[in-house]
Amino acid sequence: MNYPINIKNLRWSFGEVDILKDITVKMERAKFTCIIGPNGSGKSTFLKNLLKILEPEKNKIFILNKDISSYRYKDLAKKIASVPQSTVVDFNFSVMDIVLMGRSPHLKRFQMEGKIDLKIVEKSMKMTDTWHLKDRNINTLSGGERQRAIIARALAQQSEILVLDEPISNLDIQHQINLLNILKELSIKENITVVVVLHDLNLAIEYSDYLILMNEGKIVDKGRPEEVITHDNVKEVYDIDIHIMKNPITKRPLIIPITK
Repeated sequence: MNYPINIKNLRWSFGEVDILKDITVKMERAKFTCIIGPNGSGKSTFLKNLLKILEPEKNKIFILNKDISSYRYKDLAKKIASVPQSTVVDFNFSVMDIVLMGRSPHLKRFQMEGKIDLKIVEKSMKMTDTWHLKDRNINTLSGGERQRAIIARALAQQSEILVLDEPISNLDIQHQINLLNILKELSIKENITVVVVLHDLNLAIEYSDYLILMNEGKIVDKGRPEEVITHDNVKEVYDIDIHIMKNPITKRPLIIPITK
């Protein structure tokens, strides 16, 4: 089995506080993996270790069979593209310029983008419905439009692994579904390993091949959605009562909160 992401006993602390506790998980190539869990469960810290934004210990995270600590940042960017929670941009670049930045890991120093790079950028922007915004200043866009532009930048990197932290939080329902459809298609047709943090459990269930349920810095459960989404797991992690039924169309689990 080919595991582009292999994490072994990952721990991460802030001072004396343990944020991540013995995280061990493998993620398969060309699969859509979703990380779920309540606020403060360690999901974003997990992703920051995976992206080397936070420096993990040696021999804990392996990307494409290579210890992440041995990657130069530019080389790692060729393997992993990411979309952070915050999409605030400090400078007044055009949307086109922002998306073109996704090609930077593939260019030599002082090298300009060529025709192939421009075609890749155009394709990424059309996929995310941002091509018509290409000449706009990034800071004049709505939150949802800016989010889609940052996602287009990540797609333009054409990396083997795509990591997104709550990518649909600022999007309307149409663009939420469109984006998740794009990510699912990329995992299937382009053999890209997709890792996404989502708060919407039902969307996570529908799109995921593999779920990782986190709480208090630990993995509570992992596996196929129907294995992870149980009454006991949801009650333990989210402290809510639910009814689980089978989606009549997709046959996947469907969560219905029980209100009092």
